[in-house]
Amino acid sequence: MAQAQAAVRDSGRESFAALLEESLGERESFEGTVVRGTVVSIDNDFAVVDVGLKSEGRVPLREFAAPGQAPEVKVGDVVEVFVERMEDRNGDAMLSREKAKREESWLALDRAFQKQERVTGVIFGRVKGGFTVDLNGAVAFLPGSQVDIRPVRDVTPLLGTPQPFQILKMDRARGNIVVSRRAVLEESRAEARSELVAALKEGQILSGVVKNITDYGAFVDLGGVDGLLHVTDIAWRRVNHPSEALQIGQTVKVQVIRFNPETQRISLGMKQLEADPWEGVAAKFPIGANFKGRVTNITDYGAFVELEPGIEGLVHVSEMSWTKKNVHPGKIVSTSQEVEVKVLDVDSNKRRISLGLKQTMENPWEGFAAANPTGTELEGEVKNSTEFGLFVGLPGDIDGMVHLSDLSWDEEGEAALAKFKKGEKVKVKVLEVDVEKERISLGIKQLTGDPHEEAMSGLKKGAVVTCQVTAITDGGIEVSVNGSLPGFIRRAELSRERSEQRADRFAIGEKVDAKITMLDRAARRLNLSIKAREDEEDKAAMAEFGSSDSGASLGDILGAALKKKKADE
Repeated sequence: MAQAQAAVRDSGRESFAALLEESLGERESFEGTVVRGTVVSIDNDFAVVDVGLKSEGRVPLREFAAPGQAPEVKVGDVVEVFVERMEDRNGDAMLSREKAKREESWLALDRAFQKQERVTGVIFGRVKGGFTVDLNGAVAFLPGSQVDIRPVRDVTPLLGTPQPFQILKMDRARGNIVVSRRAVLEESRAEARSELVAALKEGQILSGVVKNITDYGAFVDLGGVDGLLHVTDIAWRRVNHPSEALQIGQTVKVQVIRFNPETQRISLGMKQLEADPWEGVAAKFPIGANFKGRVTNITDYGAFVELEPGIEGLVHVSEMSWTKKNVHPGKIVSTSQEVEVKVLDVDSNKRRISLGLKQTMENPWEGFAAANPTGTELEGEVKNSTEFGLFVGLPGDIDGMVHLSDLSWDEEGEAALAKFKKGEKVKVKVLEVDVEKERISLGIKQLTGDPHEEAMSGLKKGAVVTCQVTAITDGGIEVSVNGSLPGFIRRAELSRERSEQRADRFAIGEKVDAKITMLDRAARRLNLSIKAREDEEDKAAMAEFGSSDSGASLGDILGAALKKKKADE
């Protein structure tokens, strides 16, 4: 009996040991592994899963949901879970759906990493330096520099969308995975570039995205290859800067203008897709017609005026104003101002239209000539004084000039100019108007009669006149004829005898007879000669009383002449 009881005890011990070993083996075989189980119930926020163990496990419903989505699980679903522990303190199995997915994903990701294959993931969060990506349960890090080929300001459109990634680094021990979206795009871009370049030809129309904007144009991404859209090829109208018509990220339709297969440089155009506005421009804008336009650009040499989109003409600075000659065009018109212009010339081949602004206004020179014929007396302001005369402001915002010779009858040069000051009002007489040369000649002395007119009447070259000495100089003597007319006798003309050709032998106020050798009616001046008068008298005496050939001496002839003169008296 005792032996039987001992045998039972030994048998029990062996059974318990076997069961314990079986249980421990089962525990060891299940814990840390992924098993399949069935959802037997949904309890609040948990799914109860039977994986064939002694007890069931509870898995949070959130672990059955994709990032940002509602959980998709129901009773009866067969799911894979990760067995963390066979029993917790409540006797329940500790299961994890996330760890199961992560374990499965790690294995698949490791195979893709070894083969350098792309994997699919979803960007679901933002962290310091980048973003988090769900790779079918495994969480990877996406650095900000690896999101796209170029910087992305807003990643919102990328969130929650399955996309391909390239695994750059994996560390199973630390649970770190680093992925790149940029590497995938660059690879795709290289493939697309090769295909695009192979099929590229001039005249081809493509769609692209504005990648960058510079002062001279914009670079357009054609899908793996960039082309330059020059500022002059954006539109037929004037575009001062590409940013006026384009913005980064904008999708545009362009045409390939030039393509160099060797350098792979591509020149693009947008305006070439539109009708050329210069076709038939001569008929649309005939010479002599007036049109309204908008000032688009101002330079030192003129202003550009847009007559219609794509059609611009130049108003040269010389055609901007009748009166403002040395003024910058920006002082006459301003950008965006609407103006009326006249077409002066059209060159369709060179795409040039010459316009005039002043031609749409009355010519002030024509208006002045019509309102103020020669002889009209006016009053104006002295605008400026120069070495050759005065400029006087006249009606119509134009100036006329009083030449030095027309300032005074009596004074000349600086002496005449000194009487007039800038800003003072003066009376003038219109002497001549030249509309073509835009010149108006004025006179001040002509407002009064010529004081020397009477003194000059009857005078002519060769006549002998009596004059009075007014001044003695080193070169001769200044005289006055008929009381007011100035004259001059040079030193060599003071006498036939060289010994008598001295100015100091004359006295101021002394009267002398002299012959007029030059008469300048315009300048009201005379040149005279005592020597010429003496020569003329000698010739007359010789003719009347004899000649030197007959033996008579000059003294005899003069003596006879004097005696005759006394007898006549």
